[in-house]
Amino acid sequence: MVSRTDRSIMAEWWRTIDRQLLAAILLLILSGMLLSFAASPSVAERIGADPFHFIKRHAIYLFPALCVLFATSFLTPKQVRRVSLLVLGVAILLMIATLFVGTEVKGSRRWLSILGFTLQPSEFMKPGFVIITAWLFAENSRRPDIPGNLFSIILFAIVAALLVAQPDFGQTLLIAVVWGALFFMAGMPWLWIIALGLIGVGGLVAAYMFFPHVAGRIDRFVTGEGDNFQVETAREAIINGGWLGQGPGEGTVKRIIPDSHADFPFAVAAEEFGILACLLLVAIFAFIVIRGLNHALYEKDSYVRHATSGLVTLFAMQSIINMMVNLQLMPAKGMTLPFISYGGSSLISMGFAMGALLALTRQRPETRRLAPYGFSVRNYTPAE
Repeated sequence: MVSRTDRSIMAEWWRTIDRQLLAAILLLILSGMLLSFAASPSVAERIGADPFHFIKRHAIYLFPALCVLFATSFLTPKQVRRVSLLVLGVAILLMIATLFVGTEVKGSRRWLSILGFTLQPSEFMKPGFVIITAWLFAENSRRPDIPGNLFSIILFAIVAALLVAQPDFGQTLLIAVVWGALFFMAGMPWLWIIALGLIGVGGLVAAYMFFPHVAGRIDRFVTGEGDNFQVETAREAIINGGWLGQGPGEGTVKRIIPDSHADFPFAVAAEEFGILACLLLVAIFAFIVIRGLNHALYEKDSYVRHATSGLVTLFAMQSIINMMVNLQLMPAKGMTLPFISYGGSSLISMGFAMGALLALTRQRPETRRLAPYGFSVRNYTPAE
């Protein structure tokens, strides 16, 4: 326990942080490390590497991810916005560089090779984009002289164009859904809803018509014909796991799916530890989302409310897409499961996103609001 007379930075942080939300995030990170032991050794052996190759790298990436998470959680809402603007600007520049000097994998240029490590700039773009978009929507309602909605549309168009150029339609879809949700929360007029809905449908039709790999994935999903090996194997693994699983190390999906440690750790968890373990994992994800939305519900500052809602929407949608692909409920997207899937860029960027969420939901004196989850009503600082 921290004494109430202790006014140090650490003491203030501990008193104001949502400890239940922090515990859930750390539990999810621990679960990802444990599942790395289950899913990655077979993949490493298949490529001729040390069995613990991906486990070691996961642990290496986890250290900066935790540092970023905790460092970001100390920021004020205003500092979160400034750091996010810097992160977003650098990420966009790196995404442009990726189109020219990026590493090409399976026809896509999404990665930069730096000092032996692979960086995916679009992963870092996502949390920065969400926070800056939330601020623009908030400024539009707060200061009519600033066309925040127009600026957010321009920003979305730039980001979407860069993602399509890579091409990465999974991330484009994710960003579009989160941006649309934020626009809706900011009070989008019905005319805008209809217009943007038609544009979205038109974009999906255009992607199907002009990008063969998108059409192929959709056709394979709808007809069930063609190369559906990975998703079908993942679904069978989940079914074979039953309620209690086959037991640690007894799974087969990780031995035959090339990306089991990155795209299909949920299937590995279901086969080895059972559906009950997966439901527990889903419950942790759901708790983080609901906890964040509950904070947003009681928040009076529009920027903090939109940013909190946007971050948990990003977290939720990315998780849902990965799980749905594992369950063969939607075409394969190559979307990582937050804090569970292998990938340094995903881990560190999600560390920043959750650190920002913790910072935005900290108790702040001097601005009154109703307190979520039975906290006593107290004063809070404005997010300015």
